[in-house]
Amino acid sequence: MQLSDFRSRTRLRVRWSEVDPQKIVFNAHYLTYADCAMADYWRALALPYEDSMRVLGGDVFLKKAEVQYHAPARLDDLLDVGLRCTGFGDSSMAFECGIFAGDRLLASVALLYVFADPAAQAKKSVPPALRAVIEHFEAGGEMVELRTGDWSALQGDASALRMAVFVEEQRIDPQIEIDEHDAGALHAVAYNRLGLPVATGRLLAGAAQDELRIGRMAVQRSLRGQRLGRQVLDALVRAARERGARCVSLHAQRSAEDFYRRAGFTAEGEPFEEAGIAHIAMRQPLD
Repeated sequence: MQLSDFRSRTRLRVRWSEVDPQKIVFNAHYLTYADCAMADYWRALALPYEDSMRVLGGDVFLKKAEVQYHAPARLDDLLDVGLRCTGFGDSSMAFECGIFAGDRLLASVALLYVFADPAAQAKKSVPPALRAVIEHFEAGGEMVELRTGDWSALQGDASALRMAVFVEEQRIDPQIEIDEHDAGALHAVAYNRLGLPVATGRLLAGAAQDELRIGRMAVQRSLRGQRLGRQVLDALVRAARERGARCVSLHAQRSAEDFYRRAGFTAEGEPFEEAGIAHIAMRQPLD
């Protein structure tokens, strides 16, 4: 088993609370590491867990776990935890987990999950849609589809994401979240392979004639860090370039400033407050 065998990987650092009197990681924590990797696996599939299980009509329960120890992990070790699906039964899904420090395999974990009806406490067949998502991921496929269109086509999904992020999470006044600019903007929405919207943004006229502006960038909370926002941003920048814009601008929340810097945007001017949140103006030339 090698780390390169796994498409889904999780980086963890061994904490003081995980080390036993022998000064090595207590054996039970390796199952915690595997569980962290399982949570990241659902993110890698672009499946927000609760919403996805509701669509699939069931839930996933651990039936069996086996750990084989090869070498100890120690305080402050950086661990890479790989996870992959190795097969399906009618109602079961088998996973293999490898826990590495550098290129050394420290532990291997075999996990068997069962898909079931949580209310009836009865197993169910693994839904074909879930099986297809996992098989597509393990084959190296893309996990989201990006769609662009006008407000009439994408309003329902884009507005639902924006309300969840900006109104419910960030407490922005709902009266200013959906505005008069939506009707004339180009909207982008990323959908996972269950058809659920997971990220969105919009492109509209800027302050200058040769400038377009990006706004209302939102990513489903549990899926942040999976480059979904970057895919939406890149699509909107491409659309701006195709429309002949010489630059694209945006008002970035200060907490997201580094995200936009990595995408080629540069901050301009002094920070300011917008909708009760600190922002900074940013711009990217398209010449």
